[in-house]
Amino acid sequence: MPFRIVREFVLSVSCLFLLCVSVCVSAASKPAPLAIGSDLPDFNLPAVDGKSYTPASFKDAEVLMLVFTCNHCPTAQAYEGRLKEIAADYKDRVAVLAINPNHAEAVRLDEMAYTDLGDTFDEMVVRAEHQNFNFVYADDGPKQELTTIFSPIATPHVFIFDKKRKLRFQGRIDNSERLDLVGRHDTREALDSILAGKKPEIETTKVFGCSIKWADKVEDNIRWQKKVAKEAVTLEKADAKTLQALRKNADSGKLRLINAWATWCGPCVSEFDDLVETNLRFRIRDFELVTVAAQFPNEEAKVRKFLEKKRASSKNYIFAGDDKYKLLEALDPNWNGALPYTILVDEKGEVIYSENGPVDFLALRRVIVPALDKIEPWGGLGDN
Repeated sequence: MPFRIVREFVLSVSCLFLLCVSVCVSAASKPAPLAIGSDLPDFNLPAVDGKSYTPASFKDAEVLMLVFTCNHCPTAQAYEGRLKEIAADYKDRVAVLAINPNHAEAVRLDEMAYTDLGDTFDEMVVRAEHQNFNFVYADDGPKQELTTIFSPIATPHVFIFDKKRKLRFQGRIDNSERLDLVGRHDTREALDSILAGKKPEIETTKVFGCSIKWADKVEDNIRWQKKVAKEAVTLEKADAKTLQALRKNADSGKLRLINAWATWCGPCVSEFDDLVETNLRFRIRDFELVTVAAQFPNEEAKVRKFLEKKRASSKNYIFAGDDKYKLLEALDPNWNGALPYTILVDEKGEVIYSENGPVDFLALRRVIVPALDKIEPWGGLGDN
């Protein structure tokens, strides 16, 4: 849920949460994963293709493989390519059903620092299309009824049922999110055994990945939103020399997003909440947001009031001079002067994204994430 919506909806969501905890499974009290030998539970889940799926939807498949996965988790993302390969290699005999178990409103913005998308159903649709999923991708996040029965540990978590729809394997896809370190293909080995009518050599493994975002974590999200809303808002004056240094980004070692805006600019005001969310999402990594108010120094009070209203705890500047054309030249000689103006500068000072006008934030995130991964690579980059 976007930061601004949570912020405005805190009281009503808090009341809803008190009701929810009485019926939702707590992350602390959830049972162990579904036991080997269990029957396939009944379900009816909406999927990104617009259809609803039940066990009967897969009646012709010799084997049914369920995998609890999601959009936001970097480990889940690292396995998307391997899931597509499994679906393709076994397509004549195995049905693959991917299920998002996460309650989307329980996912904090700072838990989405490695992703372009969250875990709402609409974002699932976008993810499936963008990544060309060749398997069914369904959502159990709102009610988490099936997730409660299966009790997956992390994303991704695989459960494989045989022809009689008895659970024969539950665990990991393989032993490392990094392709170069994979030494055992547990899911493939289990599929081969089950298709051959044999008991898998290993029926259960541990899993590694992001924890399931149960509905009871909504309260934690609300607490976090309240906490960040209390952060100090600062505003400094920046002369041409300061702006030139910001643009060169010579010594920060970070990815720097610079947004030039004004309180009287409608598009600037409209997108400012998204800028704040972008900062909260990525700032736990090597990222910083810098806003530059392209206004006169005597308008500082007005700018500060706006920033405080938006709770913009990023680095905020107002131009220290009266000559706007010096601002343009200092910040970016290629800028034509229209507002808003946004540039993304990498740790080497290269502009890797620019937008003269309103920002497409999904497109921007799809530049930010791989750029951050280059600065601070993590273990699961093998497939993406």
